[in-house]
Amino acid sequence: MNGRIKKLCSFLGRCERFVDVGCDHGYCTKYMLDSGLCGSAVIADVSPKSLSKAERLLGGYIASGACRSVCCDGLGGIERGNDLVLVAGMGGEEILKILKNSYVPEAFVFQPMKNASRLREFLIERGCAIDYDGMFFQTRSGRRKYYFVIKGRAAGGCAGYTPAELAFGRDSLGTPELRGFLTDEMAKNSAYAAGDLSKESRAEVEGRIAFIKEVLGDEA
Repeated sequence: MNGRIKKLCSFLGRCERFVDVGCDHGYCTKYMLDSGLCGSAVIADVSPKSLSKAERLLGGYIASGACRSVCCDGLGGIERGNDLVLVAGMGGEEILKILKNSYVPEAFVFQPMKNASRLREFLIERGCAIDYDGMFFQTRSGRRKYYFVIKGRAAGGCAGYTPAELAFGRDSLGTPELRGFLTDEMAKNSAYAAGDLSKESRAEVEGRIAFIKEVLGDEA
């Protein structure tokens, strides 16, 4: 398992049935089954070719009936149940589409690759309880790659978010990870602002820079 997958597994708790949507190689499901953290598991992917990779890894568990493989779009082919659902490695908009087209799982761990704020906004509006909303990083070729993680439940609600919490995650605030992420974002946006931009694009970039500076100032 790579560093991102290992860190994701640390957010997964005990459950009756574990569901891995967009399961890729199936490493998280193998971790759950090997560790005895779930009674059964479901691996799902919209692509039969992608799903076959996880089926090979989990062949023994599938043969014993402990794991079931479902080729479907999102949660469309998976019934509601006493589940922990993992959706990782997709954009926030794609995760949002999955939830709107099906249901919000009883318990979930989402790892959006982008547009995390849109996903947070939806979960808050739906009255979800958000137990953890932070970030981590993985170093590749000397560079840090940052990932957001949102862990919660379908019911219970949570307090309203500030603009900074909505943009970067409530549990990210005050962490070295967020400062590193914002420093990188500042450098990218400043380089972009130095280019030849339209009036509208420049105003948008300058707005992002001002917001990042504000959050960095609060972090100091």
